[in-house]
Amino acid sequence: MNQTLLDYYRLSADTFPLSITANASVSRDIGFFQFGPGNICFGHCHTGTATDLKDSGAFNALKQVQFDDQAVRLPFDFTEVVENLRRERYQQKILGNRNRFFQSDASRRLYYFFRDYLPPWFRRGLQEIYFRDWKGLPFPAWPVDFTVDNLHEAYLRLLMELTGTKKVPFIWFWPEGAAGCQILTHDVETSRGRNFTSRLMDLDDSYGFKASFQVIPEQRYEVPDEYVREIRSRGYEFNLHDLNHDGRLYLERREFLRRAARINAYTHRYASRGFRAGSMYRNQDWYDAFDFSFDMSVPNVAHLDPMRGGCCTVMPYFVDKIVELPVTTSQDYTLFQILQHYSLDLWKQQIALIRGKNGLISILTHPDYLLEERARRVFSSLLDYLRTMIDRENIWAALPGEVDLWWRARRQMKLVWKDNEWEITGPEKERARLAYAILDEGKLFYELAPVSSRQHLAR
Repeated sequence: MNQTLLDYYRLSADTFPLSITANASVSRDIGFFQFGPGNICFGHCHTGTATDLKDSGAFNALKQVQFDDQAVRLPFDFTEVVENLRRERYQQKILGNRNRFFQSDASRRLYYFFRDYLPPWFRRGLQEIYFRDWKGLPFPAWPVDFTVDNLHEAYLRLLMELTGTKKVPFIWFWPEGAAGCQILTHDVETSRGRNFTSRLMDLDDSYGFKASFQVIPEQRYEVPDEYVREIRSRGYEFNLHDLNHDGRLYLERREFLRRAARINAYTHRYASRGFRAGSMYRNQDWYDAFDFSFDMSVPNVAHLDPMRGGCCTVMPYFVDKIVELPVTTSQDYTLFQILQHYSLDLWKQQIALIRGKNGLISILTHPDYLLEERARRVFSSLLDYLRTMIDRENIWAALPGEVDLWWRARRQMKLVWKDNEWEITGPEKERARLAYAILDEGKLFYELAPVSSRQHLAR
């Protein structure tokens, strides 16, 4: 059984009594292909690959799957494809030189040196130039991309069809059978934002929410100990936001390692477990240098971020030892400053799509951009909308650190057949729920199992 598929669903290793392998003679050329209609893949494939995304439909790997009583052989490595998408390794093939300006060390130095001195209208003009082509970007899909999630569903559905299986047990994604998960995060970028933190916590509290605050530890502003204590004493999380937010964290490996060491020192000093890079610049292949437990720097789709790309999933995932909690909705800066939209329409659209996939609804706002009354009114309306949705639809409203702990516990859980029923073993098993993937007329859907008497007794 493919380990990536097992980890995503937490299936029993005995679910399919088959050998499942990739064809050894895959293409030497890395490129785009599809696994069923519309399921974009990026990697090596025996059927061949396209250098341009628009030609990926000419190479449908699903047609080349080989199957007999003992084995299923895919014409590609499923794990490679998933990791290439999650880690955004497709970027240069799609974007070419579109990221050149912000990937240049000299350009970033110049921009961030003058950034705070530029009038807002001039900064918006620069952004309009850079983002002018965002609607034409072919991939990931706007406003939410589910490619990684769709690929897992397509793979599981294929195995069920080939083996004549109608119902497959797995460990549900969220604790207590929640239909999805929602986290609220605030990045503090200036001293004005820091000084507004208490009032923003008051606003969050008025709707029954707790959030995480990501704070810049160097240069931008002072971080007094009493500020850290206030955040934590009120039940909020204190996490790190880059080192100094100059946009240069990932530009060069040696300098990155120096900065990563300082970030790790602050991680230990503040006993902080979470991190988000400035402007969500990222290189997931370098995460091995970090000591924090979870990261929140990777957008689901990044058409309107300085660094384009996106991880193409609405579920948390592991980058080696670190849990990635992707940013799955547009941040307030994008909405208010770039798109100039002061409504909930885009947020509501994204949230509805993510709910349909039982995914992680990750909200990112900044106290700095909520100082304006008009923006704050929109944010208040969002909190009211989220509160109603959570209460009505059994969404788990959690802190990022709680999601990190749950995802780690779920990874250690196992499904065991015992006394003629499935039992979940491992840490946090009392909060876990058994679910089934059900195949009906070619369509895959999920269904929670009733809570067993064994689970009732455990609780």
